[in-house]
Amino acid sequence: MSTTLLRAALIAAASGAAQAGPATGSGPSPGDWPEFRGPTGQGHASAKDLPLEWGPAKNVAWRKALPGKGWSSPVLWKGRVYLTTAIEEGGKLSLRALCVDASSGHLRWDAEVFSHERSGVPGIHSKNGHASPTPVVEDGRVYVHFGHLGTACLDLDGKVLWRQAALRYAPAHGSGGSPAVAGELLVLSCDGSSDPFVVALEKGTGDVRWRTPRSVDARKKFSFSTPLLIEVGGRAQVVVPGSDAACAYDPSSGRELWRVRYEGFSVVPRPVCGHGLVYFATGYEEPRVLAVRPDGQGDVTGTHVAWSVRKGAPNTPSLLVAGGDLFMVSDVGVASCLDARTGSVHWQKRVCGSCSASPVLAAGRIYVIDEDGLCVVLKPGRTFETLAENDLGERTLASLAVGERELYIRTEKALWRIEERQRPASAGSPAGQ
Repeated sequence: MSTTLLRAALIAAASGAAQAGPATGSGPSPGDWPEFRGPTGQGHASAKDLPLEWGPAKNVAWRKALPGKGWSSPVLWKGRVYLTTAIEEGGKLSLRALCVDASSGHLRWDAEVFSHERSGVPGIHSKNGHASPTPVVEDGRVYVHFGHLGTACLDLDGKVLWRQAALRYAPAHGSGGSPAVAGELLVLSCDGSSDPFVVALEKGTGDVRWRTPRSVDARKKFSFSTPLLIEVGGRAQVVVPGSDAACAYDPSSGRELWRVRYEGFSVVPRPVCGHGLVYFATGYEEPRVLAVRPDGQGDVTGTHVAWSVRKGAPNTPSLLVAGGDLFMVSDVGVASCLDARTGSVHWQKRVCGSCSASPVLAAGRIYVIDEDGLCVVLKPGRTFETLAENDLGERTLASLAVGERELYIRTEKALWRIEERQRPASAGSPAGQ
């Protein structure tokens, strides 16, 4: 199967290895961050030289004010940053894709993708927006997703190549799950308040290849998770958590391969894999983290769950495999380090305030950013150690993007490029944009 998003990191992780690296064929270059949680979809970056400390006037290359509102995380491809946003004006809701020059912070283009009458758009949660799903960029195309409001493909100059607006479903609190590429397909979770399903679109046209209803009749059906493509025993699986169950599907046909059941809804975290296991968070109301062997068939709840934990489990931030450990941060800012194979807890500490963004492993550090813009940098390992605390003073729910030597942080009003500088930013510098 050919895809630039199926990395050797995922293949190795499913078979028990812990190291990451690019798969054969074309794919991201060093410094690219092409989807939610980076090249592997699991929050791992290959960057070696990243800033440890920053602030509004320290190690800021530029700050670019962004139009509209959106919580999609930035993605990075060949020196450009791509995001989505939503602008409400004159009774209209304009859903847009943005392209920012990574070096200068200049807005290269701003393209309207969909326009809706605001009166016909359902309400959203106070911590959501109309542009929350993160884009995917691959092979000269940008795929943007606005949940029930539409999905589209653009070229790298902002020209819309196709639109898909026929996937109607009843949202709850808006949309959140991001798209995932599986070969020639774009896989989406469409877990609305009724009749939830998983769907695959043709990357070239936006046409539906397959649509598979969720097999578990959950009490509360809505969820917001992002699929993860893995390979097990030489075969691809796309793993998609949802309400009351996480399921794996054959990406070519949509056939369900296996499922693990639990009690939980409004599932947000993207799964991760490592050490022959796939790790899930189970959502509200009593979140747990499950470690599941992905080589089963049918209902594997009673046979393939290696371990589970409740204390410190997140509702929103995704998990992170770091060497032999599983790292997680809860919505209230409690970080935990567990043995990835057994689930035994090495440490649990409150490190920040309320947290929605997913942690990143880069340059031998773990970066955790909370909703107030405070980024805590931790040392990976079984002994707790804080390396730095960096406060931008602006609200954020988006996850970080990582370049070769820089970080990109989307706040409520702006996009920041953070990198080591010879002197602090001052008034009138690019950081004042």
